[in-house]
Amino acid sequence: MLRIQSISRALAAMHAVVDTGPLVAFFDRAEQHHRWIADRIEELEAPLLICEPVLAETMYLLARYSRAHDALFELLQNGALRVAFRIEEHVDALRKLLQKYRDTPMSLADACIVRMAEIHDQHAVLTLDSDFLVYRKHNRVPLTLVHPAAR
Repeated sequence: MLRIQSISRALAAMHAVVDTGPLVAFFDRAEQHHRWIADRIEELEAPLLICEPVLAETMYLLARYSRAHDALFELLQNGALRVAFRIEEHVDALRKLLQKYRDTPMSLADACIVRMAEIHDQHAVLTLDSDFLVYRKHNRVPLTLVHPAAR
């Protein structure tokens, strides 16, 4: 139990960039990681940062849950989630990331998240995607992850 408490205390002071999977799992109670994500989101410091590709993917994947759309917009309005990235300001960096990880392959949302982790260097990445175990910020630095495998 002490180990779990110390992890919770560490997360409580942590800010995060959020990937699509955790947002979908948060709103979809049937999703395998729903409870784990709900617990992590409660422990992390607001606002959680997202990019527009993550927002678009999340809305698409939650299309059958109209209440989830409303709730997602509410989180944006109340400041719990914040869109904190403008693609046009980072085109060269995104292009380099997409080229570097083309064999993975990396999505635009993933590239934006890695770039956001570079910009917001003290933020962890909240994700369910194991590709983030491979991605590096600043070409060589592993990302700080809040991921089910990173216990």
